[in-house]
Amino acid sequence: MIKLQTRFPIGTDQAVMMTLTLVALAIFCRFSGLPLIIPFLVFLFGLHLFFYKKVSSRVFLHLIFLLVLLLFVAHILKSDAILSPFYLPVATVAMLTMLLFNDMQLTFMMAFMSAVLGGIMMGFDLNETLIFFMGSLAGAYKLKEARTRSKVLSAGILVAFVQVGCYILVNPVLNKDVVMHVLKPLAVNGFAAGIVVIATLKIFEALFGEITNFTLLELSDSSHPLLKRMVTEAPGTYHHSLIVSNLAEAAADAIGANALLARVGAYYHDIGKMVKPEYFTENQIVSPNKHDELEPSMSRLVILNHVKEGVELAQQYKLNQKIIDFIPQHHGTSLIHYFYQKAIAEGEAGEVSEENYRYPGPKPQNKETAIVLLADSAEGATRALDEHTPQKIEDVVRKVINNKFIDGQLDECNLTLCEINTIASVFVRVLSAMYHSRVKYPEQK
Repeated sequence: MIKLQTRFPIGTDQAVMMTLTLVALAIFCRFSGLPLIIPFLVFLFGLHLFFYKKVSSRVFLHLIFLLVLLLFVAHILKSDAILSPFYLPVATVAMLTMLLFNDMQLTFMMAFMSAVLGGIMMGFDLNETLIFFMGSLAGAYKLKEARTRSKVLSAGILVAFVQVGCYILVNPVLNKDVVMHVLKPLAVNGFAAGIVVIATLKIFEALFGEITNFTLLELSDSSHPLLKRMVTEAPGTYHHSLIVSNLAEAAADAIGANALLARVGAYYHDIGKMVKPEYFTENQIVSPNKHDELEPSMSRLVILNHVKEGVELAQQYKLNQKIIDFIPQHHGTSLIHYFYQKAIAEGEAGEVSEENYRYPGPKPQNKETAIVLLADSAEGATRALDEHTPQKIEDVVRKVINNKFIDGQLDECNLTLCEINTIASVFVRVLSAMYHSRVKYPEQK
């Protein structure tokens, strides 16, 4: 007898989340006088997100929250008989989506949804709805990879120009009433969208747990308390982190990953070493190796604890979770090979468990943390070379990356084999340039 199994395209949690959201929206629309077609539009929007974008329930709720805020503002504006409905800052939703999620397809869908929902709310016709849609797209695309607040303001000005220009193309006959009640509000709401985005971006970052380029640039500042502490308490670790950040940024840029996130994550990936800096070789400039006096099992605990202590330090300084993820994931579940071999050499092989000498993980969950894992290992292995020729550097780098791949450390991130090969080539180029030879100058007599 053949059993038929039904497979749902979305998970149970996502289905429950969508159902509750739609019920809440239906109740909200019923008692606020909004059109009841809005929950149906949101339902189709949610299906598209879950089917094709594979977004999580958390991201879905965040996007719906932005749309509900737009509906709330539209409801207030509609109840005011004095203000023109064209003052509605529709472009704000798409601009915030681009900055918070850095996803072009998601931004396009949010621009469409905000324009359509705003059009339904304010009673716009098709032409007016398209004008808001095109203004939203222009502002959002202007903000791709934005790193300065002046660019947000310029995006708002662009929204104003696009909306006014599109309206003039659709309605070339102008008079005083059109200028005062349509063109002026369209220009004002475009500029206001940029100001609103700047004013509320930090709030939405905290609410959604996302991180934007603006916050990443703030964290990359060497005056950050954690980085200042690392310079004085663990200077070797700080220098190592700088090199890893250069490698990670170059590799991430080469494969189209978030280069700024990779660089900042590399800055903070080893902050746990500040608790006991003398137990890590890069900080043992004068003092002897502390591990010579310890059993391998004790050395293992010290090495493992720097991950836990790093996470605690990051939480204490209120770093974003996406930066905290670099601390445990840059080791994954790798083996602490040196002390594992030392434990085998000093005891019986049967009494030494390999699992006890592995980091707790998790393995890298995205391209940026995987790149930092590879950069951290490649930099350490290259530094240990006696002779830094380009060929030896390439052999070591490719061997390190191959070992990580075989060990399964890259299984849970979405790096392709082609991207891994590109990362290796970038590492070899950067490290070879860093260890370049110099001409010996004759001594002055």
